[in-house]
Amino acid sequence: MRALIVEDEIPASEELNYLIQEHSQIEVVDCLEDGLDVLKFLQEQEVDVIFLDINIPSLDGMMLAHHIGKFASKPYIVFTTAYKEHAAEAFELEAFDYILKPYDEKRIAAMLNKLETAFKRDHEQEERERGNDDGHAHNAAQVNDEWSASNRQVREFNAQTGRRINLLRNDNIIVTDTADIYYAEAQEKVTKVYTKNGEFTMPVSISDFHGRLPQETFFRCHRSYIVNLSQIREIVPWFNNTYLLRLRDLEAEVPVSRGKVKEFRQLMRI
Repeated sequence: MRALIVEDEIPASEELNYLIQEHSQIEVVDCLEDGLDVLKFLQEQEVDVIFLDINIPSLDGMMLAHHIGKFASKPYIVFTTAYKEHAAEAFELEAFDYILKPYDEKRIAAMLNKLETAFKRDHEQEERERGNDDGHAHNAAQVNDEWSASNRQVREFNAQTGRRINLLRNDNIIVTDTADIYYAEAQEKVTKVYTKNGEFTMPVSISDFHGRLPQETFFRCHRSYIVNLSQIREIVPWFNNTYLLRLRDLEAEVPVSRGKVKEFRQLMRI
């Protein structure tokens, strides 16, 4: 991986460069201090990740990230800042992570390991997609359980796309496979998201959150609920010809509203 450090404080830049060399195989190709210089640099060179301070001259880190987000080939963005209050905006920009200063070496090491793993996974996914464009199909023989053909197709879709979403927990951005999300629930002005790795509270409406998920696998089964179709283990008839959905590994039950029953039956082929 090729990395660019954007930091206007030399001691912080040098410390981060050192930690990257100590805990990863990532190559730091340059260290820049000015936002406009970064844009000029990126017009001539490509990098895989940018470690981006927010408080930098000419063009601050948030505005710079907005510009980078419009690139056809977008590098990962890891914000490095002393300010907690920008975490929610970083989430909106789909940043890979949000690191607070002063740096904690263990936190940096864990982030770098996660970053290299994600990069490898994305690279492999791109290779598979190129193979698909050439007419090479994925091998579906790995899917081997008791699920019906329709649900099996949903699980295959998740496994093949490897889609990820950023979830916010405290001041940390957790990059999560969408396949690991079981369901989401609207609670006033936020959305609670339940995954195999715990619960998250997202500062967005359930409609906005649904728009970020793969529509093929995540169904708005109720005005207050989204369910991952591939995580349903049991469909229980309920009153007024509706259903309760029981999910893998969880005790929670997710309702299907009366207005969504017809569409749900078509999706599940029941």
